[in-house]
Amino acid sequence: MTLELLVNIDVDDLEVAAAFYTTALPLRIGRRFGSDGVELLGGSSAVYLLAKRAGTEGAPGSVRDYARHWTPIHLDVVVPDLDAAVTRATQAGAILESPPKARSWGRIAMLADPFGHGFCLIEFSERGYDAIAG
Repeated sequence: MTLELLVNIDVDDLEVAAAFYTTALPLRIGRRFGSDGVELLGGSSAVYLLAKRAGTEGAPGSVRDYARHWTPIHLDVVVPDLDAAVTRATQAGAILESPPKARSWGRIAMLADPFGHGFCLIEFSERGYDAIAG
């Protein structure tokens, strides 16, 4: 059995989020779940935008805040042309936090979406992660 991963992103404005993600990345709207969610298709996993008001409880004892925040889990989006992807994302409203940098495995740029979620755009070299695998 293959493990299926779903990506859920909490947002406080579903329509703004759907417009951002379908403009910044090559995603398209699949199903809508009333005013509670939107399914985005076009990646290796479905992405679900979930309408959650700021100030509501996320995890027990923590409150949702859509200012820029850090989490140890984030999205890495593999792209064929990093410079074009950065331009597309920033024109859609992403904030470029770290411009493209070369690594032994390729290039990476760090950004944030309009809801405070960080994400990276990655362009792999020909060897990709094999360049650092032991």
